[in-house]
Amino acid sequence: MLRKAGSLLPRRSFCSSSSSNDGFSGPSQSKLKIFDRHLKRKQRDRAAWLMSPKDTLVDTVAENILDRLEDCKKTFPTTLCLGGSSGAIRRLLRGRGGIEKLIMMDTSYDMLKSCQGNEHNNYDDNIETSYIVGDEEFLPIKESSVDLVISCLGLHWTNDLPGAMIQSRLALKPDGLFLAAIMGGETLKELRIACTIAQMEREGGISPRVSPLAQVRDAGNLLTRAGFTLPGVDMDEYTVRYKSALDLIEHLRAMGETNALVQRHKILKRETALATAAVYDSMFAAEDGTIPATYQIIYMTGWREHSSQQQPKRRGSATVSFQDLQKQFGSNTSTT
Repeated sequence: MLRKAGSLLPRRSFCSSSSSNDGFSGPSQSKLKIFDRHLKRKQRDRAAWLMSPKDTLVDTVAENILDRLEDCKKTFPTTLCLGGSSGAIRRLLRGRGGIEKLIMMDTSYDMLKSCQGNEHNNYDDNIETSYIVGDEEFLPIKESSVDLVISCLGLHWTNDLPGAMIQSRLALKPDGLFLAAIMGGETLKELRIACTIAQMEREGGISPRVSPLAQVRDAGNLLTRAGFTLPGVDMDEYTVRYKSALDLIEHLRAMGETNALVQRHKILKRETALATAAVYDSMFAAEDGTIPATYQIIYMTGWREHSSQQQPKRRGSATVSFQDLQKQFGSNTSTT
């Protein structure tokens, strides 16, 4: 839904046309359902009331994304900010990127209302801000209509991540920029281990309690598959320390990052939960009694194709072969 003069307008999907020649025929073609998107929306509704005004982890990731705008000489007058931690992006923007119009999109109406409520208190710029209730899998944005798409900790919950990224590219104008941060496969590795051991001991088997996440090696392929040019990928790992496993779970709830797998067990037995906390503490607790949780964050950068961008040379156009280089420099290298 779009906000206009304080009202909310129904959404429409624009970037999923089956007539596109980009090898993508719309989000409805994704038949694999890993995540329960309806449950994830409800979790984000709850997170809107639980989240801290300033979360150190979320703010760090948002700052790292926005720092990339300072490396760009061009400006991005119209920007789309997708789900996840969009509130932190809006609060920490501080004039970076030359943004004049910002479209904030989330599946959660309550999350958008929370961001909108903070607008007059925390934002010291004159950016025209609109709010849309929409889904990354059915992007309600016209093709070639924005200069920048930012997604901070949201896209890893989509069932069709390549499709969502393709829609983001289609929404960009030529030479538009895509910036995203997603949680990587090493995230919450301590919790995965503790859950597995506890379930084996108490239930005699395991069920998925922590969502599957992309690996760093997959990120570059995702950008290329989505059709972005000049792709870039880097990764950071952050360790957050908690007083107990319960505090970790409460933090995940406040971020809207709890389990949303379709094939999840809807009931967690009390003895299994207590065993998980005990295993976590016995295996990973520090001397001061706190427990660590690892968050692996993968940052992705890509551009929509434009004639002004750097272009690779035509295959076979090289004038010097590697064999010639080896003959010239190889002997010197081997003797040093």
